Amino acid sequence: MVAKELIIAAQSGDRDALITLLREIESHIYRTAYYILGNEQDAKDAAQEALIRVYTKITSYEEKAQFKTWVQRIVTNICIDKFRRTKTTVSIEEHNMVFTSTQDVEDEMLATYVAKDIQEAIDKLPDHHRAVVVLRYLQDFSYNEIADSLDLPLNTVKSYLFRARQQLQTLLRDYQKGGVRG
Repeated sequence: MVAKELIIAAQSGDRDALITLLREIESHIYRTAYYILGNEQDAKDAAQEALIRVYTKITSYEEKAQFKTWVQRIVTNICIDKFRRTKTTVSIEEHNMVFTSTQDVEDEMLATYVAKDIQEAIDKLPDHHRAVVVLRYLQDFSYNEIADSLDLPLNTVKSYLFRARQQLQTLLRDYQKGGVRG
């Protein structure tokens, strides 16, 4: 991850260090934004906004939390705010999936539908549940890192994840039975 010296140099006004720091966190920020918002354009907008916020607020970073947790809090809050402002259905873009040559077209189509169902189910979660699911399962954050990133008590994070998993199971079960989407 990001070297402590690079952060200190950036906070001291070293422009090159700050640019290096932003380049190192750029793809991480975009991935998080994409997973929360669900489409490329919104994710690019949110990532850009998050990078600008890190750029302008780097001097306010304190070592109370890990740097990646501080950055994660910024990008997650921007995404949640953006999602709340738009409140439109998020478009789902197909992810490129790699299949071995032994799989036939039916398996490939089934896997595509399953991935789409999972993304649709995640998109239907309440904002706070979606954020913890993205951070835990797509960004591989620990419970403590999620709590720090979202400024939530640890037990609240555990509760949100528990409820989100229950909601996802119900939604996916409904999809499997041919339930109504949307």
